[in-house]
Amino acid sequence: MKNIAFFILSLLIISCGKEKHDLIVKTHVKGLKKGIVYLKKVVDTNLVTVDSVVVNGNSQFELYSDIESPEAFYLYLDKNSKEEDRITFFADKGITEINTTLKNFAFDAKITGSEQQKVLEEYLTIMSRLNNNDLELIKENFEAIKEGDTAKINKIKKDYDNSIKRKYLYTVNFALNNKDSEVAPYLALTEIYNAKLNFLDTINKSLTPKVKASKYGKELDKFIKQIKAKE
Repeated sequence: MKNIAFFILSLLIISCGKEKHDLIVKTHVKGLKKGIVYLKKVVDTNLVTVDSVVVNGNSQFELYSDIESPEAFYLYLDKNSKEEDRITFFADKGITEINTTLKNFAFDAKITGSEQQKVLEEYLTIMSRLNNNDLELIKENFEAIKEGDTAKINKIKKDYDNSIKRKYLYTVNFALNNKDSEVAPYLALTEIYNAKLNFLDTINKSLTPKVKASKYGKELDKFIKQIKAKE
């Protein structure tokens, strides 16, 4: 009996001695031998480092952070050169796993963890297609300028303006359709913060109570009140 009691007590001591973290980011960067990886997030409009790891041979590691409600984090890779890569992801309490490569750090990233990350990826997939369309318009505009084709330049400008409006409206509709996700106020604050006030207000009023009480829900409400106070 004494041995059993001692064993249980030892387990309790070990358990209490381990630091608990709200968020654990398990990361694997294939091909990374040396460098520094930073976990960052925005605090009061400033991008701050919440954890970092010096990589020296082991490409698998963990980073940690406190987290009150789901929010966006940024994984930065400093490869001891002028080049620096960044992965944006949405995390909640628990474990987020990020698997990527040294060669294409941001592009190859596969992220699993929060439900909010799935929502964000759905949004980014469509936005990527719209942005690719903008790149084509920029290329066409460059060619039109070389040819001195004023009519074509004016048409491309009109198409580009319509593309911007389309992206704004898509973001608004996406946020409204995902009013139960913290991604909705996040997109309002980061992607369409300069949109018409009625768009932002509509998103804000549509949010579920849980999302309204989240970090970005509170920030969106505060942002809208600041705009209205200046009018």
